[in-house]
Amino acid sequence: MAGAGATYLFGTYSKAIKQTLGYTQTTLNLLGFFKDLGSNIGVFSGLIAEVTPTWFVLLSGAATNFVGYFMIWLAVTNKITKPKVWQMCLYICIGANSQNFANTGVLVTCLNNFPESRGIMLGLLKGFTGLSGAFMTQVYLAVYGNDSKSLLLLIGWFPAAISIFFVATIRPMKVVRGYNEIRVFYHFLYVALSIAFFSMVVTILQKQFKFTHAEYVASAATISCLLLIPLLIAIREELFLWNQKKQPVKPPTAISIEKLPLEEPKAPSLPPSSPIQIKETPKPKSSCCANICMTPDRGDDYGILQALFSIDMLLILIATFCGLGTNLTAVDNMGQIGESLGYPPLTISTFVSLISIWNFCGRVFAGFVSEILLEKLSFPRPLMIAAVLLLSSIGHLFIAFPRPGTLYIASVIVGFCYGAQLTLLYTVISELFGLKHYATLFNCGQLASPLGSYVFNVRVSGRLYDKEALKQLAQKGMTRDSVKELTCIGHQCYKLPFIILAAVALFGATSTLILVMRTRKFYKGDIYKKFREEAKAAETEMTLASRL
Repeated sequence: MAGAGATYLFGTYSKAIKQTLGYTQTTLNLLGFFKDLGSNIGVFSGLIAEVTPTWFVLLSGAATNFVGYFMIWLAVTNKITKPKVWQMCLYICIGANSQNFANTGVLVTCLNNFPESRGIMLGLLKGFTGLSGAFMTQVYLAVYGNDSKSLLLLIGWFPAAISIFFVATIRPMKVVRGYNEIRVFYHFLYVALSIAFFSMVVTILQKQFKFTHAEYVASAATISCLLLIPLLIAIREELFLWNQKKQPVKPPTAISIEKLPLEEPKAPSLPPSSPIQIKETPKPKSSCCANICMTPDRGDDYGILQALFSIDMLLILIATFCGLGTNLTAVDNMGQIGESLGYPPLTISTFVSLISIWNFCGRVFAGFVSEILLEKLSFPRPLMIAAVLLLSSIGHLFIAFPRPGTLYIASVIVGFCYGAQLTLLYTVISELFGLKHYATLFNCGQLASPLGSYVFNVRVSGRLYDKEALKQLAQKGMTRDSVKELTCIGHQCYKLPFIILAAVALFGATSTLILVMRTRKFYKGDIYKKFREEAKAAETEMTLASRL
């Protein structure tokens, strides 16, 4: 997962694409939209995961990642003829779509392995994805130096190599439920927080001082070693469980085999003349195309169409459109926002790294804190989504009305809110619609994100930016043909677009309150009771089998 977030580096290499290929801001934003489209159209990976093993899903993602980004690198370095715009859009869509295969293969497998800790699990896994931007930035500075074109080559081969190397470790497993898994997850969390803290310190130092190549190598080596610590923790726990299995089985104490009933009690017989007949009600089964009119209870396994045509999913899609759509626009334009406000390139890369680091913090915070609040206070996760959207609106206003230093604050808020909403979105979908078709449903749930990105990034932000840039050219007595790159300078370039984004995010927060009201009874109950009962029954069965 630490290599599955290459899309968050778009703000770093987008300037190289714009300069090399002579794109306008509208064209660059169109490219950004297809990047978001590819990264969010995960229906294909979800459907593939329904019928193929996990290793095939991960290898498919490695192949698409390499092909997409390698073609972009060839175009930017002029090793092939300048592609047409639609070809570049296709390349970046294919490359970005690869992260859905990693998400599907890893998230679905781990949620089925640890269903009672899904919030924590999703927060951790998506958190490492959020860290990938800062991680790969350090690696590319150490390997290639400060060359944004080479970054495209790195994100072409590096994530693919990670998926191929670890493909055999991602698999369904029978987890020992009696073991204290939460403690292990917290150990993973401490390591992840250490990586985030180190990344933030190194990013700030690289902004203040000019690093030598050896110092870049040292920082990349340090963060790589930190990323290997979770592997050591996993090996430690596996050794503990292996030693535990080698211990002799104690004689039964609480459970007596002799007292177990050998056969089920028979129902009382009815006289032949009785007209009463006992019929068992068949348990409803969830299929991909189940009757959409017969909606299961919340928490049960929905069919794909049942979930997609439900009001709850509609409200989730609205929140995704307003929240992820506006935040993606801010992330994709952060490079141009910094340029328009007069920040140097190194500071702009700092903004991108801050977004990546706080993206991680938002994902982990939403996973762990929402799980604690749900367990202790029955606090509904949709209410936390509404709070995140409200905070996101404030972040957009910091960009619309910039002051010295406010872009740093905006980067933190946008990254945090984007990461938090992603984790909450995936978790809420698993809780409301079940895990049977989760591979397809969570990918369908994020479909509104690229639509929001297109509307707000291309149709709103890109057009208003180009309009302001053309106005500045006209004031200088110049035309569009007289410059290769259309650039806007000043706070007015993004003022109106981000006022609109702030209003949209506020509307999304308000609409999410409807979902809170609809699901408040569900979240007041014990939503994990079914999984605990299933795990307890399986554990009892395994205990009896070992003793017999």
